[in-house]
Amino acid sequence: PVCDIEVPERLSSSFEQLKCYHLVERCVHVPAREGSEEEILLVHSPEHLEVAKSTQTMNEEELKRVSGNYDAFFFHPNTYRCAKLAVGATLQLVDAVMSGEVCNGIALVRPPGHHSQRNAANGFCLFNNVAIAAKYAKLKYGLERILIVDWDVHHGQGTQYIFEEDPSVLYFSWHRYEHQEFWPSLKESDYDAVGLGKGKGFNVNLPWNKVGMGNSDYLAAFFHVLLPMAFEFGPELVIVSSGYDSGIGDPEGQMNATPEVFAHLTHFLKQLANGKLCVVLEGGYHLKSLSESVCMTVKTLLGDPIPQITGEMAPCLSAIESIQNVRAAHKLYWKWLMSEGNFFKQMGLIKTNIAALKNNICGRKHCRWCTKINLHTMNTDVLSFFLEQHMKNILFPVPPIRTATTSDSKGSAHLLPVPVHLVKEMDKTETKALVSGFYSDLVKEDKTLLSLGSMLAILDKICKKEVCNGIAESPTAAVSVAVALRHSIHFGFQRVLCIFVGDMQLIPNTEDGFVSYLGMWGFTFVLNSFSFLLKGAEGNDFFSAVLGFILPVAYSYQPNLTVIAVGPKRSLGISGISLLFALLQGLAESRILAVMEDTDINLMQSVARALVGASTPHFGVYVPPTQEKINKIKILRDQFQQEWKMLQCSGKLSI
Repeated sequence: PVCDIEVPERLSSSFEQLKCYHLVERCVHVPAREGSEEEILLVHSPEHLEVAKSTQTMNEEELKRVSGNYDAFFFHPNTYRCAKLAVGATLQLVDAVMSGEVCNGIALVRPPGHHSQRNAANGFCLFNNVAIAAKYAKLKYGLERILIVDWDVHHGQGTQYIFEEDPSVLYFSWHRYEHQEFWPSLKESDYDAVGLGKGKGFNVNLPWNKVGMGNSDYLAAFFHVLLPMAFEFGPELVIVSSGYDSGIGDPEGQMNATPEVFAHLTHFLKQLANGKLCVVLEGGYHLKSLSESVCMTVKTLLGDPIPQITGEMAPCLSAIESIQNVRAAHKLYWKWLMSEGNFFKQMGLIKTNIAALKNNICGRKHCRWCTKINLHTMNTDVLSFFLEQHMKNILFPVPPIRTATTSDSKGSAHLLPVPVHLVKEMDKTETKALVSGFYSDLVKEDKTLLSLGSMLAILDKICKKEVCNGIAESPTAAVSVAVALRHSIHFGFQRVLCIFVGDMQLIPNTEDGFVSYLGMWGFTFVLNSFSFLLKGAEGNDFFSAVLGFILPVAYSYQPNLTVIAVGPKRSLGISGISLLFALLQGLAESRILAVMEDTDINLMQSVARALVGASTPHFGVYVPPTQEKINKIKILRDQFQQEWKMLQCSGKLSI
């Protein structure tokens, strides 16, 4: 009976939902094949392979007897062939991605693999598909750095054992743990299992010690642990052990993360390894939750705009404790962590508060999901109905045009990537009428008026959802941004996030409370009525500022539109600016307006490529920021964490 959840309908329901969203026809179909014995032996022992082969001709009693030798594994006469197909399909995907035939992809396979060990089946897993894929990619393509992200709700101990001494594979797993009470109930699944020998620091376990973890907890784990680690590691290939039992309603996981969070997680991983991303199915046992989550992942792999994330953007105290424990455990091994403080000093305070909140499922005082919906007592039909309504609420028609610009006097528009669509500038008279009431004193020159006409034409298309994003040149970016903010708010957008890159004078907006400013020149931040300054931002500040501050604040704010202005005297390089544009496309249903005062053609082309969804180039060798700059960012995080809860995982916690 324990195996009743691992059923063929896991694949068929996912595939049917993909067809329902018309996603199958947009994908390249890579034919499956059986993995060869040689390929399986890259990870598993000959003895394990022989046992698996022998089960093909066994009767039911013999199958039960062999299955009894393993923990939570159950043989069927077809198991061996299915497992070989799962291996082969995964390797076909790796070949398609590494050869450049496709940018990325997903392998819908079963049985799953991440619990399988060198000499043992375990937890529904016979062969470790992802581990074999990593060994295969290293051998065939000479890869030196592979990232495996395991977001299944169970710890992939098999993958950990296989690579725990290997510094060429960075393995990250979050998993339900409950202080070793949840299966597989291993001490080595805890945060202090960091790897062995040369592999120390390359095994990252993030244990969830409560059920009910939600979207904000998963995003916090990415912002404050995985992404900075991954960018420092610089993988050449990313493989996801994609278990959707960490999603809402799953009987195994009992977590509250809704399907769209997997779109956001996938989007972040696409920014690594030049976009080489292979997603491989592991668990997921609520068919509706599984199939919708698979579809969210595939939509993101295809480059569709990303739905707005839902739920309270505040990680729970139990999640904060786990995240800070991981950061402390890995402090000796990662440059980005070496200058951070010792987080263990705070653990007593956090545990006390968690104990005080023990009657709440996830540890939040007022959790929308736990207290109002009570998902853990909801039957599967009611939950399926909830998910049906939820997906209708968050999904939206994809704009027919991805990226727009206007022709300009410099003639640089024709040098931008082919998918960029040209729109007609707004008439000068109409432009003047729009700005005459509030910024007329700033708009005296014809070239400023012309640039505003171009910008407003693009912004109008974005507001009307006719295009997803756009890029506009402006000789006075600050003026263009001020006009854009006022226009978008009057159009009906309630929250607009503005980011300045370079040396620009911010023009006050009279609609205080609607707009958040995040400036980078060196980083000048203004948030509603608050302002604070961090000067001299360079490439080595990028990850501390963007992952440790800007993204957590931006996701807490949840804007309807993002405006990014790039001005003169910028110390942030082209690759950093492009990556900033790419990362922020997870917000506001991917609505971004780029206002470019710096019109260097290489910069313009790089930003345009990021907006059309091209993979971002490698950022370069990670160089840690100076201690002075780290301290300034830490002061900002400590100052604003009460207003922006997503900051709480990386600074002094105030409760």
